[in-house]
Amino acid sequence: MNVIGLFGGKAMVSIDGGKQRMLSVGQTTPEGVRLISADSNSATFEIGGKRQTLSLGQRIYTEFKSSGKPTATLAADVRGHFFTMGSINGGSTRFMVDTGASMISMSSTEAKRLGVSYLGGERGYTSTANGVVPVYRVLLDSVKVGDIVLNQVEGTVIEGDTLGVTLLGMSFLKRLEMRREGETMTLVKQY
Repeated sequence: MNVIGLFGGKAMVSIDGGKQRMLSVGQTTPEGVRLISADSNSATFEIGGKRQTLSLGQRIYTEFKSSGKPTATLAADVRGHFFTMGSINGGSTRFMVDTGASMISMSSTEAKRLGVSYLGGERGYTSTANGVVPVYRVLLDSVKVGDIVLNQVEGTVIEGDTLGVTLLGMSFLKRLEMRREGETMTLVKQY
């Protein structure tokens, strides 16, 4: 691991010669490196259960072990919500993790942009803050978040444009292990 940049509460690192990534205090990488503290002079990491303090440009050599399963690590925003970029059927979309949503849910505007043919889906109705609106139950070919790709995921498309973000609901999340540590959530593909 190489420390490339240091900031208050954040550190830019490269692990196993991989691409640079910014870690926030409390965040754990899929390799198991956790940032404990950081300022402009040094950063303290927990690596393999041991704490290591490194300054800018310092490297540490250790063997990083991952579970071998695809993962995604998300950081909470200031309100505690977890947002991430991902894709549906190959098209990029912004997700918000919502364990209260039964399925992945998106607006009909977003579905059209992503090329999701929802009008042939099973039609129903749902009550929203803007009243009762039509919804369509669909089967999404593929959903990707981080390194995780799931196929044949149930979703709903809500008629109109009242849903400003795609909800990453339980039809996706139930197939993952979810771990939350402070302001970081790690998703690990189970099957």
